[in-house]
Amino acid sequence: MIKKSTLLTFVLFFLSSSFVWACTNFLVGKKATTDGSTFISYSADSYYLFGALYHYPAAVHPEGAMLDIYEWDTGKYLGKIKQAERTYNVIGNINEHQVAIGETTFGGREELVDTTGIMDYGSLMYIALQRSKSAREAIKVITELVAEYGYYSSGESFSIADPNEAWILEIIGKGPGNKGAVWVALRLPDDCISAHANQARITTIPFDDKENCMYSEDVVSFAREKGYFKGKDSEFSFSDVYNPLDYLGLRICEARVWSFFKNVNSEMNEYITYVKGETKERMPLWIKPDRKLSVDDLKSFMRDQYEGTEFDMTKGVGAGTFGSKLRHSPLTFKVDGVEYGHERPIATQQTGFSFVAQLRNWLPNHIGGILWFGVDDAVSTVYVPVFCSTDKVPRCFDEQNGSLLDYSATSAFWTFNFVSNYAYGKFSPMMEDIKKKQKELEDSFQKELPKIEQYAKSLPEDQARKFLTDYTVYSSEYTNTTWKRLGEFLLVKFLDGNIKQEKDGKFLKNQYGHPETIIRAGYPEEIKREMVKENPGLRIKTQEELDKRK
Repeated sequence: MIKKSTLLTFVLFFLSSSFVWACTNFLVGKKATTDGSTFISYSADSYYLFGALYHYPAAVHPEGAMLDIYEWDTGKYLGKIKQAERTYNVIGNINEHQVAIGETTFGGREELVDTTGIMDYGSLMYIALQRSKSAREAIKVITELVAEYGYYSSGESFSIADPNEAWILEIIGKGPGNKGAVWVALRLPDDCISAHANQARITTIPFDDKENCMYSEDVVSFAREKGYFKGKDSEFSFSDVYNPLDYLGLRICEARVWSFFKNVNSEMNEYITYVKGETKERMPLWIKPDRKLSVDDLKSFMRDQYEGTEFDMTKGVGAGTFGSKLRHSPLTFKVDGVEYGHERPIATQQTGFSFVAQLRNWLPNHIGGILWFGVDDAVSTVYVPVFCSTDKVPRCFDEQNGSLLDYSATSAFWTFNFVSNYAYGKFSPMMEDIKKKQKELEDSFQKELPKIEQYAKSLPEDQARKFLTDYTVYSSEYTNTTWKRLGEFLLVKFLDGNIKQEKDGKFLKNQYGHPETIIRAGYPEEIKREMVKENPGLRIKTQEELDKRK
């Protein structure tokens, strides 16, 4: 049965290429968390992305050294920039000073892309991490680099945080040959949360609040020069000018922000009419949550599929027989000339990697920063603790260990994709086993971390860094091995659509070594009714009816 709430009727003029990178970020201030941490999260979502943990070792560079810039998305060579004298250790999207960065692409006005620029958004993230000791310093690095070398990418929103602050930076270029960018950065209040998901969200700018707001000097004047804006400075809205909302921006982008907000603040439920394009009042950039959030809460929100709402991905004909969240791409499709589109949840199958960065100001930097890192679909991944001082990439997360076109039996990306892709076909029953093992592993990390950190504090810093690196490598490889075994277990348990009974992960056998029971579970009740409705001829004739044959 097709539910109207599950499929959207789109009035579309185009499908922006920016949705190839359909990423989601959450930000949480330190007074909005249960332990005083600052959090940001990031899902790097692309059909072209191989999930891996990147590493840039700390280094001292000779005077006059240059750095080659290659576009993160494609590997295209863009040019050279001056190398910094000193760079810091970066593991994934966090550095040794507990600075973390995530992003979402909003695209914006297509004519403002400068193809002559050198700095793409991916390079900006990782270079800023190599050169920054704080979130404010990272913003300075990013904006000075685009001013000097030009901005190559389309419109971008960055989440940038350290143990004390979280910021949203939104930036867009000035068009071909016009070096630099226009941008604005706002600090998240410590007791608030925010999010962005491929739609610029900063509207009016508090120009006089120098402590909590930074911006390019021409952010308004450039808009006037281009004819985008004619009002007063106080009326200027970055999002409305440089990335005007359309239906896609509401239903595919802002809807993900809404889903996060309504999970932590009951007043946000009313904005469902906004994301459906029925009302105009925009969601606030940030809100105060009804309760303080833990790192486990953030992991859970990263796995959101609109459960319990009319957008629920596990309901309707698109979910198939067993409530699968998988929706085959492309996102939009046509029936009788009318364009439709699937919902786009926070947790999506094309995720390369995702993380929750936990930044803690009461611990030394080399211990305080943790990147809870996972590959593939957040729903079925395991977030492994990666300490920010880690200076070695676990083999299972190495970007050289396999690729999108090369399967590797030791790659976590392929291990987790094996399990998730097997589970999509029988999602609801298999997810019970997946969630059980997922919780078991993540709970074990949370339980042992206090001891790990206490021991690290007792060591000299160089020894502590080695110890934490070894712990990161061990936890990662252990998780990968455990998940491979889970995949093998699921293959045996659900072979050919039947279910073998087990207890505590061990299959029940009879005295002959055969399965004690094989459950032929069949189809859910609602599916059986739909099958009969579609084909009444499935009904089995009684003997009495057979006896009446002519």
